[in-house]
Amino acid sequence: MSDIPVSENTRVYLNFALLLEDGNEVDSNFGKDPVSFVMGDGSLLPGFERYLHGLEAGDEATFEVPPEDGFGQPNENNVQVVKREHFSADEHIEPGMVFSFKDASGGELPGVIRSVDDEEVRVDFNHPLSGRIITFKVRIDRVEPAELH
Repeated sequence: MSDIPVSENTRVYLNFALLLEDGNEVDSNFGKDPVSFVMGDGSLLPGFERYLHGLEAGDEATFEVPPEDGFGQPNENNVQVVKREHFSADEHIEPGMVFSFKDASGGELPGVIRSVDDEEVRVDFNHPLSGRIITFKVRIDRVEPAELH
């Protein structure tokens, strides 16, 4: 196994965990096989990748990732009002529920219900982790030169 550090053009195998400010775990693959990605391939947000530079196989680290490096700040323009009639009449809707909506290209876009009344439903399309400081824990399993095509 080579001792090359994480840098551009490397394939990184790692275990990770994402935690919120209160310590609640959002995602983790510790206890499972490491995931792999090539630095800069878009698999990991650039703000998260930046913290990995220079780490080597066997390294463990914990980083606090501010919203600007993680999932961004919430944007009020991403909160939309949808007429209640667009939901079926017998559909139970309450704040905090997540619904899937079709975006302009026909893809799925999750939205969180913020408020609902007889006429309107306010839906927040911001990433659920926007505005949050994320604790990013990593353990580097191995680092290899990336095969460039």
